[in-house]
Amino acid sequence: MNIEKADLLYNAIDNSKMFVGTAEKDSRSLMNICFVMKEQYKDKEEAFMEFAKSRGMVGIKGHRSVGGFRASTYNALPKESVEALIACMHDFEKENA
Repeated sequence: MNIEKADLLYNAIDNSKMFVGTAEKDSRSLMNICFVMKEQYKDKEEAFMEFAKSRGMVGIKGHRSVGGFRASTYNALPKESVEALIACMHDFEKENA
């Protein structure tokens, strides 16, 4: 189940217009998925954070030294939560890309 959740989110990030993963593909975590805005959209990071919060996404702020976003997909997190984050990312892209 954790592989499925991680694959869903990594696929969304890899196919995104606005987001990019921070880890090399062969070093990706199944539990903590880190991503940032692509360079041309860096100025929209705060706007996405607020947008995500308005959609009920909490705890996705990335580490203070790296920035961006981090989605934790631990065992207790249902697949539907990952799908909700992906929908949030897609909706933000539609409005801002």
